[in-house]
Amino acid sequence: MALSKQQKEDAVSKIDGLLSSSKMTVAAKYTGLGVKQMQELRRDAKANGVAITVVKNRLVKVALKNQENLKDLDTASLEGQLAYAFSLEDEVAAPQVLARFAKDHPELEFVTGFNEAGEQFSADQIVQLSKLPSKDVMRGQLVGTIAAPLSGFMNVMSGNIRGLANVLNARKAAIEN
Repeated sequence: MALSKQQKEDAVSKIDGLLSSSKMTVAAKYTGLGVKQMQELRRDAKANGVAITVVKNRLVKVALKNQENLKDLDTASLEGQLAYAFSLEDEVAAPQVLARFAKDHPELEFVTGFNEAGEQFSADQIVQLSKLPSKDVMRGQLVGTIAAPLSGFMNVMSGNIRGLANVLNARKAAIEN
């Protein structure tokens, strides 16, 4: 059934909103996936701060033209049945969710992706992005890296104090005997 003009405008405005709040958008072919599998993907995506939507590619192209930083993207690869994943919180969340799902469902194939700055990524680059750690993991690694010299210094200093305490305890024990 064809969409009315109002439905198309509503769909474009919804996509506009998702694009403007998305840090990373990934397009993937989903031909061969059933309704249950798509529901499973949407549940996993929602739990990870990713919105999955299936909409006509033509409407996505119109919405992209409305975005100042995305209007120059190459939209030639946006053909066929595509699902769009919008990372709302973390740049690598959408590629990670889709890559995890694609391990069990090889029917899902990356097509392209782009970030909020307007940089476009190939399918191979999206796969590489999916292997990156999330922001929280990277923050933890950074804090650990910054704290490592300080904790090492504290261990060295406490080792000296421990050594002195052991010598004093041994001296005390020697005096008491």
